[in-house]
Amino acid sequence: MNDSERIDGDTGMRDILTEIQSLGIRVPADVHGRKGGAGPAEGKSFIMGRFPVNAPIAAHYVSRSPYSLEATDTGWLLLKNGESVSPIDVVPEPAFYSHTTRNGIGLRNIALLHGKDCIATTVLQNCVHWKRSKKCGFCATETSIKNKTTVARKTPEQLADVAITARNLDGVSHMVLTSGTGDPPGSEISYLADCVRAIKAVVDMPVQVQFAPPPSFDRIDLLKEAGVDAVGIHVESFDVNILSRVAPAKAEIGIHHYIKAWKKAVELFGPNRVSSFLIVGLGESPESILWGSEFLADMGVYPFVVPLRPIPGSILEKALPPDPEIMKRIYDAVARILGKKGISTEKTLAGCVRCGACSALGAYEKKESDIICHSARNADETDQAFAIRKAVFVEEQGVFRDSDRDENDRDTIHIVAKAAGTIVGTVRIFPVRQETGHWIGGRLAVKQAYRTGRTGSLLVKEAMKRVKKNGCTFFTADIQEKNVRFFKKLGWEPIGPVTMHHGIPHQPMKANLNLVPGD
Repeated sequence: MNDSERIDGDTGMRDILTEIQSLGIRVPADVHGRKGGAGPAEGKSFIMGRFPVNAPIAAHYVSRSPYSLEATDTGWLLLKNGESVSPIDVVPEPAFYSHTTRNGIGLRNIALLHGKDCIATTVLQNCVHWKRSKKCGFCATETSIKNKTTVARKTPEQLADVAITARNLDGVSHMVLTSGTGDPPGSEISYLADCVRAIKAVVDMPVQVQFAPPPSFDRIDLLKEAGVDAVGIHVESFDVNILSRVAPAKAEIGIHHYIKAWKKAVELFGPNRVSSFLIVGLGESPESILWGSEFLADMGVYPFVVPLRPIPGSILEKALPPDPEIMKRIYDAVARILGKKGISTEKTLAGCVRCGACSALGAYEKKESDIICHSARNADETDQAFAIRKAVFVEEQGVFRDSDRDENDRDTIHIVAKAAGTIVGTVRIFPVRQETGHWIGGRLAVKQAYRTGRTGSLLVKEAMKRVKKNGCTFFTADIQEKNVRFFKKLGWEPIGPVTMHHGIPHQPMKANLNLVPGD
């Protein structure tokens, strides 16, 4: 029986991946997995088709799972309620585990294989938030020290040893470095940079570094200078009440500080090179996950949605993962957001998103839209938007003599449209006074070659959607008279007499925000 007979195409594969991540797999006694530590640690890695998946195998709820593993003469089978559903490969123990560093420490105490070709390590296993009784409820990072399964402080030399050995013996292609928060917070980042320099000196391997937003964002520059390829800055939840209860130290950092850190990181490393975990199952609403996912994807951050994985030794060790049916709906909705924002696993270089074993989101990803709209994500994209505006309003229409830029551009959200990775249009939105709910749109400009398509309407719809999400109740714009018909088709209506702006008749109009579609 071949794979297509066992699994109903991609949909069946996605369903199984999602279900075993929440329900686990009952395995024979001789199949061993990881039992604790940092991250979604309890479990075992498998390969289904082209997807790696880390599934619980020893957690308290796994005994009730309908899924089990059975050995055959030709390999392993995944069973559901005793019936075969798919061949499955058990990721074997890597060869580098039997080797040591130059000073005799076992490499498995330095880093562990995640998924099929990623090694990950907690460089500094201690976290100041544990000492201050503010540890995250889902984290068990310091239990590895108590269990004597790791080294509390990995040296740059040890990490270089494990990186080159794992690459040469096991074909490992990327690496993740994470750390407990230092004392004072942020002090761990310079040490992480030293570790990356040592790794890069011996092996050409993409490296992701994960850290909490430091008090000073200049520290993130140290990682870029060291050769880091991608970063993870994990907020876990956009629900402030849940964050205060489950991850009090993250709540104290504050969402606004996270936003500044993400923007800084995207500016340095680029879109798709920054990620953030969003954990489902902490008590949040699905709407919170979707809102946060769109917010992150719009700025170029991959929202790595994962189910809660209760880890032995953590505060939440007795909790249950979310219902897989909930995860399926969330994954599908988030995947649509990614496609509209041009975010995908294939554009990542290193880290948890590229590994993909702890989330089924990658299996749900859709084909990227032919035209995507999002905020200008860095200075280069903003400059490209200004260049299009100048080409239209200065050089083509002659509305302005030298530049169309004004004082409103300082407080503006610049939205861009991309086709095949190239910015082809832009529009800006900004609040008059946020407490009044009044926002203004303008400077809609599209390259000539794209004016016969949907680019302009997509930009206007994105602007309407964005201001509504920002609490806008009254969205207006002064529209060139020749474009009034176009805006009426999009649900806008005149609100006053035609006036002259820069010698051109303009019609004041307002948007009907009730027409803004949901995802």
